[in-house]
Amino acid sequence: MATLAPVAVDLRNCSDVFNRPVGDPDRTPRHTISEVSTASGLTAHTLRWYERIGLLDPVDRSASGQRRYCDADLHRLAFLGRLRLTGMSVADMLTYVDMARRGEATYEGRRKLLEAQREEVRQRIADLQATLAVLDHKIDLYAGKVADSSGAPVQCRYYRAEEEQSA
Repeated sequence: MATLAPVAVDLRNCSDVFNRPVGDPDRTPRHTISEVSTASGLTAHTLRWYERIGLLDPVDRSASGQRRYCDADLHRLAFLGRLRLTGMSVADMLTYVDMARRGEATYEGRRKLLEAQREEVRQRIADLQATLAVLDHKIDLYAGKVADSSGAPVQCRYYRAEEEQSA
């Protein structure tokens, strides 16, 4: 009688999959809601809500009815987390997920949605860079690193007047 050789399976843990969502995801439902919550930083309530509103496909259940997430679910959650960091609304995330479910025919629509979001992110970055420049100037002012027109450091007595003019 032939003996089957053991199959080597290199399954990554929940945190590894979430933090590095690369490659073709394993579709074996094996991660508990607690593991996914810990890995993603999302509460169990939020994970159930994402499933209920359709951001996640229906999650498999164990024999006892407990949710079991697969690596593909973690890949989706990681991407959704990135979209949230860009400030994308849940409604736009739902639009994106709906298009993704419809396949290749929606590539153009998904690209346009992501390009619009990228432009918003770029604008926010520009706004933050301008804000950072103001903060840097104030820090330099208070550290005595700001020079007047002759090149002499601005003295503390000018701080209040300077601050009132530029605040």
